[in-house]
Amino acid sequence: MQNLKILNSKEVKQIKKFLSSQFGFDEKLDFVFLRSSRDRLYVINRDVEMIDLSKLRIDSLGLYFASYMPEGLRLSIEGAQIIGPKAKKNILELNKEQFEQWLKGEDIEINTSMKDFVIVKHNSDYVGCGKIKNNLLMNYVPKARRLVVVNN
Repeated sequence: MQNLKILNSKEVKQIKKFLSSQFGFDEKLDFVFLRSSRDRLYVINRDVEMIDLSKLRIDSLGLYFASYMPEGLRLSIEGAQIIGPKAKKNILELNKEQFEQWLKGEDIEINTSMKDFVIVKHNSDYVGCGKIKNNLLMNYVPKARRLVVVNN
């Protein structure tokens, strides 16, 4: 487990503090948090604590939850799906046209007072995390997960 570091309670507290200040998320997260050498944050079930990982060769472990950025944490799509239903602020609802743009990986012009990272939602689905800068919602959907749309 050379590339993943299990976070201690102080580091987990900082993550929870960010989630609370940015998204109003104050629920309990019963996960073990792991940080990769590439500043990615992963979560895994607490049962992993019962395994002696030093005797195993592990390349990856857990669910990709977020990335550390200079401005804070940028949630992954799955991270937004975990946090979104219990978040109380900075949730940006997209209409159908904007949602289609989002799925194509396009940045979206938007008029909002929100700033920095937001959880992106369409109807009852939490579809990821974006960053609002200068009235532009920047899209972080990976190319492999974007929708390729061909209009007939």
